[in-house]
Amino acid sequence: MNDSMTILEEEDGIAVLTLNRPKKRNALSRALREEIVQRLDELAGSNHIRAVLLTGAGPVFCAGFDRSEFAGGGMEEVFADAMEYHRLVYTFSKPLIAAVNGPALGGGCDLAAMCDFRLAATTAVFGQPQVRFGADAAYDLMRSVLGTGAAREMCLTGRNFDAEEALRIGLVNRVLAAGDLAEAARTLARDVASLPEGVAESAKRGFVAHQARLFEP
Repeated sequence: MNDSMTILEEEDGIAVLTLNRPKKRNALSRALREEIVQRLDELAGSNHIRAVLLTGAGPVFCAGFDRSEFAGGGMEEVFADAMEYHRLVYTFSKPLIAAVNGPALGGGCDLAAMCDFRLAATTAVFGQPQVRFGADAAYDLMRSVLGTGAAREMCLTGRNFDAEEALRIGLVNRVLAAGDLAEAARTLARDVASLPEGVAESAKRGFVAHQARLFEP
């Protein structure tokens, strides 16, 4: 892709999709959201990719939506435009693993939560801080991952949860040293990809069929 905002690598039956706006803390501009959807659509149609690993370039996983696009009071329009992006990530047809290499805030927290499971570096931070400037938190999504109590705390307070607390409340599956995260995540993705043909895909269909009906038109 010209002027790509993502980096895509493929190896051993897995794809590694890296958000690549490090100077913008990998903020989810409309263009980046569209590119994520395009990349995932291509990977969904690939016969040799069995699992996808999602991470961020630089020290941040994703700082959320690009607030520069809210100029002129366009917050509601931006979130309405993003509904299809959320739906397509949330219902992606292959196992999707987040390697959360740093802060995952607002829309970045949502992006991690829409993955099937999450590995986090000790430097990772999660939260819904957008409530502090008047944007709604993704309560239904967070409740589907965390349960009611932790989701309400996150979405009402807007406070950040460090990696260890995220592990305790079930938001992440494993916490690793920053230098170990990438290889551990690739190993996990390769393990999923090495399952007998059809097993991972069938499991993912079951996940999608039974998960909460979110982001529907």
